[in-house]
Amino acid sequence: MSGIGKGISTASIGRILKSKGFAVTAIKIDPYINVDAGTMNPTEHGEVFVLEDGYETDQDMGNYERFLDVTLPEINYITTGRVYLEVIRRERNLEYKGKNVEVVPDIPLEVIRRIEAASAEARADVTLIEIGGTIGEYQNIIFLEAARMLKLRKPDDVAIVMVSYVPIPGNIGEMKTKPTQYASRSLNSVGLQADVILARSAVPLDDKRKEKIAIFCNIPVERVISAPDVESIYDVPLNFERDGLGATLCGILGLPDRKTDLRAWKGFVRKSHTSRQELKIAIVGKYFDTGDFVLSDAYLSVIEAIKFSAAKLGKRAKITWVNSKNLEKKGVRVATVLGAFDGVIVPGGFGESGVEGKLVAIRFAREKKIPYFGLCYGMQLMVVEYARNVLGLPGANTTEIRKSAEDPVVDIMLEQKKHLANNKYGGTMRLGIYPAYLKKGTMARAAYKKELVEERHRHRYEINPQYVKRLEEAGLVFSGTSPDHVLMEIAELPRSVHPFMLGTQFHPELQARPLAPHPLFTAFLSAAVARKKRRK
Repeated sequence: MSGIGKGISTASIGRILKSKGFAVTAIKIDPYINVDAGTMNPTEHGEVFVLEDGYETDQDMGNYERFLDVTLPEINYITTGRVYLEVIRRERNLEYKGKNVEVVPDIPLEVIRRIEAASAEARADVTLIEIGGTIGEYQNIIFLEAARMLKLRKPDDVAIVMVSYVPIPGNIGEMKTKPTQYASRSLNSVGLQADVILARSAVPLDDKRKEKIAIFCNIPVERVISAPDVESIYDVPLNFERDGLGATLCGILGLPDRKTDLRAWKGFVRKSHTSRQELKIAIVGKYFDTGDFVLSDAYLSVIEAIKFSAAKLGKRAKITWVNSKNLEKKGVRVATVLGAFDGVIVPGGFGESGVEGKLVAIRFAREKKIPYFGLCYGMQLMVVEYARNVLGLPGANTTEIRKSAEDPVVDIMLEQKKHLANNKYGGTMRLGIYPAYLKKGTMARAAYKKELVEERHRHRYEINPQYVKRLEEAGLVFSGTSPDHVLMEIAELPRSVHPFMLGTQFHPELQARPLAPHPLFTAFLSAAVARKKRRK
């Protein structure tokens, strides 16, 4: 089933193999007709993770980068739409030399070509491939067929790992293996036999269940790996290694079973668990509602970036979701909602809904001197709030919300207006990595400890250059700019005015890693620590 942890399992296997000294890369296959993840609704699909080269991908690519501490290229992300688009392009260009082009074998062959190209580009000893979706679904059959053909071509170079849920029905109180047996047979029906089964469950598997899965799913018992719920996803590689997964995979793939060195990883996990002082952080956003449930995946990289910096400081972050739409309701006391927090984050987003609630939160954080961190849209709205309530421009707005704004302090990039006029929204933003120069004596420069930085972007709108001088004269500092000083990359208030009020046009969370926390998140949480001490 979806959400079972295939991405984390893949990333964890990668971490283990990398810790053995192997060069590892990872590929995500999504069975969507979408060419990329850029146009998918965050409340349905989760976060859009932007790669360094600007490609918009599934959030699992972020997990791979964080666990493996690598930068992945766009070739490592595959969708059904992208595969078909390329096959049709080649057919139209007569690259198939007039032969019939068929779903099988030509579509799976294109999948294999992409897998081999990604592996070659990374010079990988091991290439991990996660096939999205669920076994038995019609939509991922072409990828399972590609796996079958790849296994047939290179039987000793391919290992099939199946992740399956082992439930404990509440009214029975006994762990049931039948769903895993059924999943295994469904996999067999497409010509694949699992070499390893990762058994996801609420608690560790006992020997009896391991033996039952092994017998009925036709694998040795030592290849049934227990994958119970854990306190943190970063515990997963350590759990897998306790069951000897690394050695098992090395044996299947004919690789030397080198010693596993997870010392640095264990250190990070230990600090995450032993940090006791709690920092209360509010994330004020709108992508939370999915029926009666709360979806935090829309802000996955932000959450993880907070965790990494909190662990570095020896703290534990307690994150609370604040729906910005609720702050717009009459009679809501903002101080009651936000007053007890040590820090406030307004993350990225698009569209009009919930915006006024975010502006209310930003003003409260500024006036009450609560550490504030604005990410992309969170920076743009920080500038709008400052223009309205400090510069004295009540009609200030972003043209994303009000095209005819009296004072458009945030406006769309000129080169994008033509795209939008023609209803072209996919892949038309400022995407990927761009450089920024940091001014001396600013909080941003102090955090990074260098003049030039490179960060990943995903947006169409920018701070309007026509208002920059007036905003600066009113006290706002643009501490980071593009090399030509046209684009404003970081806005902040001086430390003498506010302990930490900073926004970035880019998404720093996309480059935060467990063993290399992002300096801006660390600076923000340091300010939150100071606020907590002051309040005590």
